[in-house]
Parts: sequence; structure tokens; C-alpha cells
Amino acid sequence: MQVECFTVGAFQVNTYLLTDESTGLSAVVDTGESAELVDRLRERAPNVAMILLTHAHIDHAGALAMLQAVWDVPTYLPRDEEPMFRTLPMQGTMFGSPQLNRRCGRIDHHLDDGDTIALGDTTLRFISTPGHTPGQGCFYDDHDIVVGDTLFSGSIGRTDFPMSDPATAAESLRRLLALPGHLRVHSGHGPMTTLDRELRTNPFLGYLRRERGLAGPPGLRWAPGT
Repeated sequence: MQVECFTVGAFQVNTYLLTDESTGLSAVVDTGESAELVDRLRERAPNVAMILLTHAHIDHAGALAMLQAVWDVPTYLPRDEEPMFRTLPMQGTMFGSPQLNRRCGRIDHHLDDGDTIALGDTTLRFISTPGHTPGQGCFYDDHDIVVGDTLFSGSIGRTDFPMSDPATAAESLRRLLALPGHLRVHSGHGPMTTLDRELRTNPFLGYLRRERGLAGPPGLRWAPGT
């Protein structure tokens, strides 16, 4: 599977184009909040077969209706993210930028933990990682994982937003970091990393290093039990 990153919009969010090398079919993961991704994908002219959302904050889902006007393809959302998705028409106002309020667009399929999606000959697996939002999740194959705002290089997604939960985020990171360490991590913001690198160095994952008896910085206490 090929992974291409497009950094777009006012929030400089990383959106991704995943392409199955055997069939040329592609999935767009997250949308940005403006038409910028539409314009950049038109230049790239991929064979878009589906749209996947890691979560429903404006910067990740705000341009969904704009993409669907060009690529009328099945769209997938984590099931528990539906309440957040329905706030898109007012999220801009919630964050002090009413000009960023957006239409919701259409959701065709809801995802639950452990579900799989066929992208040509590539099987994408879905792991639910709530905490930053109620239903945030990640998509991965044997080599790459797109994590939205669950995990960043050297950081994690904020847990002080409406509908966030620090304790849930800590448990989600515990589950996420149980996946194979070689997986290349493609985050919603910032550079690519790997699960192993973050487990060993991320200051927010000190509690996992202690649990596993790993060397590394003690880390920050940011949630109960961390």
C-alpha cells in the first residue's frame, strides 16, 4: 500500500491517500476543512474508492461534503463518533471561528473495533482509540497505521476538548501501543514516526514504559494512572 500525505487547511492537518498497489484503488483518510484537498487530489487524479474518517473534528471532517460532491463513494465513520460528527454545523462556533461551521456530508458505514475494510487487495483494519473524541479510531495494514489525533511524534491528542476523556485516551494508547512496533505512524499533524519510537521516547507514554519495564524518560502525568 502506498501512503501519500497532503497537509491542508487552516489547521495544517495531515490528510492521506492510501493506494492499493495491485488495483490502483485509493482511500482518502480525513478531509481537511476547506476545498484545498479537493483541488490537490484533482491534480493527482487518483481512483478514489472510499473516504475514511478517523474522527469528526472540523479539521479532519469539515470538507467531507466537498469531497463527496466530486467523489460520490462510500464513506466510513467510527460508530461512536456520530455525536461529534453531528456537531460539524456548529463546531466552528464552539471553537470561536463560526466561519468554519460546515455541513455534515453523508456517512454510509459505521465502524466498530476490529472491523476490516477491503481496499482492492489491501485489507485495512480498524482499531477504536477513543479519548481525544468519543469514537476516534485508526486504520492500519501490516506496515502503516493512520492514527488521526490519537498519537503524534513526541505528543498525543489533546484531552481537554468537549467530549474528550483523558482516562479513556490513556487506555486507548495502551491498546494502540500493543500493535507491532514497526508500524509507521501517520498522524493528523506533524511528521511520521513509528510505534516503537514513540513507546521508547514519547513523554506522554512514560506509564507504558513503566508497565513494560522499558528504559526511557519517566514521562508526564497527564491522566489518572499515568
